[in-house]
Formats: sequence, structure tokens, C-alpha cells
Amino acid sequence: MADLKIAVMLSSLRMEPYAGLEKIAEMGVTGVHLGVGSGQFAPENMSKQDRKDLLKHLDGLGLEISALSAWGGAVHLEQDDCAAAIAQAKDVLELAADLECGIWQGHVGIMPEDVNDPGWANHVRHHEEIAKHAEAVGSVLAIETGPEPPYVLKRLIETVGSDTIRLNWDPANLILWPAKYAKDAGEEYDKQKWMDLYQPVEGLDMVGQYVVHVHAKDALVHDNGERQEVAFGTGWVDWDNFIGKLHKDHGYDGYFAIEREVGENPVKDIQTAVDFLKNFSV
Repeated sequence: MADLKIAVMLSSLRMEPYAGLEKIAEMGVTGVHLGVGSGQFAPENMSKQDRKDLLKHLDGLGLEISALSAWGGAVHLEQDDCAAAIAQAKDVLELAADLECGIWQGHVGIMPEDVNDPGWANHVRHHEEIAKHAEAVGSVLAIETGPEPPYVLKRLIETVGSDTIRLNWDPANLILWPAKYAKDAGEEYDKQKWMDLYQPVEGLDMVGQYVVHVHAKDALVHDNGERQEVAFGTGWVDWDNFIGKLHKDHGYDGYFAIEREVGENPVKDIQTAVDFLKNFSV
């Protein structure tokens, strides 16, 4: 039996970054999920020496980086011209290698379900370019789940055919996104329909072998169709089944990075999630 590897998304604490790192260490976890899309940890703001200094600081706290995070929803690889985004992707992949985590988690836009949609070809082409650079530097892009059903993600990964295109599994997003689609379409939210299609837990049976990082986040949809991220363990994600399936069926040994994007007391909510995950052994 082994304990889970637990990380905390630094930005979720809503603290000054270095104070946040201290708080994460106090929580008794070993990982930090580091946002690098902008700010002081963005690639363009970190010299080679800065990167070495950050690693030294983290080591002194008993921490390591579980994954980098960038592209929080502003990038859409279904578009034809993504030159600026691809350039940033290459910089982030190099930063991931320098910071010795080798994983970058990012939202990549919305993949069309129809392979005849021009956006599908764009996604394949842009991911192939990202994969080529990732292979060269020894890093991985972990696509954030949410906008697409698992079978679409599987199709993209297998079409690109590179070990450097993998998944960051966020089960809460696979609850939140379908509710958004239903609301945007003016439809009543049908829980059975959307859970069967997006499969926040069961989808691992299809793509679990591609998961390299996990967001420990929870969500639900209210009777009126409004979607909500909620404190860990209070939503619709079946964590016992989820964690067991990942480890037992797919041999997952990566991090569970706690993400809390809303709520009035993120530190308390994150500590509750840490305590819950610490009670798990696999």
C-alpha cells in the first residue's frame, strides 16, 4: 500500500506566491501545481538562474512541482492561426523541463466531434507541432478535460500519435461543461444524458492510460440547471471509485492536484481535501 501523491494549485490559495508555497508545505503535501501563464513564474520572466533558484527554494520546503499550468481558456487550437499560442507553448514546455516536472497542463480550446469540421484538422496540426517540440525538450502537454467527451480526446491523442500529448483529468470539468452547453442551448439539463456522454469517472476506462496528472476538484448541477464548483467531496464525483479505477486499472502514480477556484475560504477547503486524500492508500 502507498499513499497518494498530493499537490495544491498555488493560485487557488489566493496568496502572495512565496507565502503560498510556505502554506502548501505546512499542509503536509509534497507537490505544488504552478501557474505560469503570466506573472513572475511565466517563462519570459524567469531566467535560467531564476529557475534554478526556484527549484532550490522548493527543495528547502520539501516540495516539487507536480505540473505547470498555462492556457486557462484563452487559447483555441481549433482556429487556423495559432502562431503566438504555439510559440508560448514551446516556451512553457522548456520551462517544464527546466523545473524538472516535465508536465504542462493546459486548456487547448474545444475539439469538434465532427472530423470534417475544419477545427478538427487545426487541432491535429497544432498538437503535432507542439508534440514535436515536446519530444525535443522532454516534456508533455497534459490536455485539460472538460469541453469534449472522452472519446474525442482519445481520437486526438491517437491521431497525433505522440507520447507527449496526454491528459490532465479534471472530473469536475466533465460535469460543469455539459451543463454549460445545455444552458447555452436553452435546454433542460438531463443528468443521465450528459453523465453518460462525458463520463467523469467511467471515461477512465477509455483513456485512463493517457492520464498523467489529475485535478482534485468537485462539482454538481442544481435542479435549475445551474452548475457549481463545490468543496471537495461534496459534489457528484465518486472519489472512491475514481481513485481506485485510476490506480488499480491504469497504474496511475502521478499527482492529485487540489484546485479550488471559488469559495470564501479556499485554505480551509483545500486543507479538507488534503485530509481526505491523505486517508487514501492505494
